[in-house]
Amino acid sequence: MNRKIVAVDMDDTICHLLPKAIHYHNALYPDLPLTMEQIINFDLSRIWHHECSEEVFFGRPGLYEELEIFDEHTVEEMRRIHEQHDLIVVTAARPSSVPEKWRWLQQHLPFIPYENFFVAKRKYLLEFDVLIDDGPHNLLAAREAGKRTIGIPRPWNLPLQQDFLMKDSWEGMSDLVNKVLAEQPQR
Repeated sequence: MNRKIVAVDMDDTICHLLPKAIHYHNALYPDLPLTMEQIINFDLSRIWHHECSEEVFFGRPGLYEELEIFDEHTVEEMRRIHEQHDLIVVTAARPSSVPEKWRWLQQHLPFIPYENFFVAKRKYLLEFDVLIDDGPHNLLAAREAGKRTIGIPRPWNLPLQQDFLMKDSWEGMSDLVNKVLAEQPQR
C-alpha cells in the first residue's frame, strides 16, 4: 500500500508554545508584558525584556510538557490522519526539550510511535507529501521544494497568509489533507 506522508509541526500547530512562553516571560518581567500580537517574526530578542534570552524564554524546564493542545479537534483529526496516511510529527527542538516534547506527544497523542517523531529544523529536507505548519520559513521552503502545505495562521506568518492555504482550527483537517493530497502536485 502506497500511503502518503503527512508531516505535522508540533509547536503552535498541534499545541500552543508561544502563549505559554509569553506567560512565563510576563511573570518574570511584569514591567514589559508581551502579547501574541507582538510576535510578528521569530526574532523575539527585539521585543522581550532585555534580561531575557532564548534560553530563558524557551528553556524553562517542563515548559514543553505544560503546553495545551491546539483545540478540541486536534486529537481526533490527528488520529484520522494517522489511520489514513503515514503521519509524522516534525519539530525543531533544542536538545534539552526533546524528551519533554516526546512525553507531551505520548500524553496527548499516544498513537504516534517513536519512529514517527522527527526533530529537524530544516523540515523540507524530509520526505513528505504535505506539511502542516505555522512557521513561514517552513511553509516557504516546502513550497519551494515542490511540496504541498497547509498553514496555521499566526501573527508571525500574517504576510504569507494570502499566498498559502490556511486553516485556523483542526476541525475537518483530515478532510482538508485528503483534498490537498488529491490535487496535482506543485512543481
